[in-house]
Amino acid sequence: MEVATLLPLAVTLIMSPLLLGVINRTKAMVGGRKGPPLLQPYYDLIKLLGKGAVYSRTTTWVFRAGPIVSLAGCVLAATLVPLGGCESLIKFHGDLILLAYLLGLGRLCTVLAALDTGSPFEGMGASREAMFSALAESAFLLGLAALARNTGATSLTQMHAALADGAWSVSGLTLALVTVALLVVFLAENSRIPVDDPNTHLELTMIHEVMVLDHGGPDFAFILYGASIKLWVLGALIINLVLAPSAGESVADLGVALAGMLILAVLVGLIESTMARLRMPRVPQLLVGATALSGLALVLEFGGIGK
Repeated sequence: MEVATLLPLAVTLIMSPLLLGVINRTKAMVGGRKGPPLLQPYYDLIKLLGKGAVYSRTTTWVFRAGPIVSLAGCVLAATLVPLGGCESLIKFHGDLILLAYLLGLGRLCTVLAALDTGSPFEGMGASREAMFSALAESAFLLGLAALARNTGATSLTQMHAALADGAWSVSGLTLALVTVALLVVFLAENSRIPVDDPNTHLELTMIHEVMVLDHGGPDFAFILYGASIKLWVLGALIINLVLAPSAGESVADLGVALAGMLILAVLVGLIESTMARLRMPRVPQLLVGATALSGLALVLEFGGIGK
């Protein structure tokens, strides 16, 4: 096993919480505040891991297994995504389908754990999460299908390598449509504005946060860490698409990709600082629009006019 194949996974596991710190600092700077330290997400994880967990008598093993299985699914998903000029740790034909299933597995476990509590608030959040994720998945899969058609590959690593050969100059329209669609999916799947507000404390308006109200201690740390890994994985797909490797050296390309990840985090902070959260009935319209963009990109590829 080459060391270069371990780099994307190692960087993901180490640096994924940093994205949350960059987003929070960006929002604080735009609002004229000092904001929390960049490493605050790491401090929060360490604090939570040192605490104990309290479980309701109404919950079963599903509630306890949810955070662990969700985190495991996100970590496995990280092994499938390349970064910069480095190949992914695990790669095979059709691994993009496995990526979608692993992310869906983590979401399913979180939803089941929320339903296992018997709380009406958590059940409401689980219902919203299931509906919005179903709409986001269609945009995600159609976008990947358009990239697979464009590159002629069904492996994420092979797709990433094919994009490095001047793909934007040849198929700029298709790639631009997929990039916008994946950005919407990125915001929706990670519960960011304009789909969800990660800083709200009103249960009636929360989606993801309301599902984890009963989790605490190490379980909540697993959920937060898994969410940061998911943020990194979906962000890496966008960065790999926009900043395809060109230097020919894995270390140099990895540095460019890491810079792109930080810029993406700043962009998310700017979006959350300048936009308001959409009304709940508007969220499906946004996701359907993203699906339409991905579908249009796929149609253009099949028609040979997305170039």
